[in-house]
Amino acid sequence: MKIFACDSTAKTASVALCEDNILLAEFTQNGGNTHSETLLPMTEVLLNSMKTDIDEIDVFAVSEGPGSFTGVRIGAATVKGFAHRKNKPCIGVSTLEALARNLAFGEDKIITPVMDARRGQFYTAKFAFRDGKLERVSEDTPMSFEEFEADIRSSGERVYLCGDGYAPARKLLGDELSFETPEKLRYQSAYSVAQIAYEKYQAGDRTSAEELRPTYLRLPQAERDRLNKEKLKG
Repeated sequence: MKIFACDSTAKTASVALCEDNILLAEFTQNGGNTHSETLLPMTEVLLNSMKTDIDEIDVFAVSEGPGSFTGVRIGAATVKGFAHRKNKPCIGVSTLEALARNLAFGEDKIITPVMDARRGQFYTAKFAFRDGKLERVSEDTPMSFEEFEADIRSSGERVYLCGDGYAPARKLLGDELSFETPEKLRYQSAYSVAQIAYEKYQAGDRTSAEELRPTYLRLPQAERDRLNKEKLKG
């Protein structure tokens, strides 16, 4: 079974091609280019390098959010477009769970992905890697910097961080409450998305292109500003 996966939820964009859960090829760029301009060319290079046609893909997987509103929409729209052509199944994967999968190896650990949600907030969740398995400890949620620090401090556990909120989170927690993560493992990886998608597919958790929906966790800034203006008028 061939799986195509992509992640465009932050500055990093990544696409991958897998056979079941085995990586065949992955293309990642972290140049901050507009994903609407780079995701399709990256996909073309990836598939051409493997001599694979888009119609040969069996399952399309995407990091469905949270993350940049624009990035989340671009990734979802790209996968929905590919899957719709041949009525292929889609699988949406939490961005935070995919980030945590980057660190799911070696010794037991607590993994806390952190994404920049702007305005002094993170999108975050907790995962535990124990006995070779990654388990979710808490749901994806937005938190202020202060709430995030208090939550980690109250748990009394030193955590591994990853995601584009890594630098401010490490500054908040320091070496007392967090470990240093190698830079390569901090960023989005389409292979991690594909691995989770394969497990979900095996469990029967899949959807159609029409049913696939992005996950934002909160309203876009423009919509929040509009609602605030309406409250002030009212």
